[in-house]
Amino acid sequence: MNHLEQSTALLERARSLGLKLATAESCTGGMIAAALTDIAGSSDVFERGFVTYSNEAKAELLQVPPSLIESDGAVSERVARAMAEGALANSRADIAVAVTGVAGPGGGSEEKPVGLVHIACAKSGASTTHVRCMFENADRKEVRFRTVTAALELIEDRFSEPSIA
Repeated sequence: MNHLEQSTALLERARSLGLKLATAESCTGGMIAAALTDIAGSSDVFERGFVTYSNEAKAELLQVPPSLIESDGAVSERVARAMAEGALANSRADIAVAVTGVAGPGGGSEEKPVGLVHIACAKSGASTTHVRCMFENADRKEVRFRTVTAALELIEDRFSEPSIA
């Protein structure tokens, strides 16, 4: 399934459930929001998107604690979770997805290699989920493309989960 088909199905499902979505993106630079807003009529579901490429933007727009970024690094599970929760708190969305990773070709390390991406999804009334992806042997374009696919899949997975009352 391509992003157009995936986004169309996701938006239809969110619409049928009465849910609004938000995104918080670092390594994809707005590609998830673009995939969703490529669909005409998406404005009744897609509430807003945050492109927080810099650490300062993560702190200012999503309230990710600078101390967390300093201790764990921007590419980490805890920062991805904080980004998703910050997007949820700073929007009118019911579900927010966040991505942070090393798209390459540079910027990787032994601990955090090129292709490492953390994706988190926060849902009102439920705990935040996280997926660690390792897109090996992929160039920058492919890492970003596969991150969008994985993020849309994570949102879809959250639709069927019950909320905490």
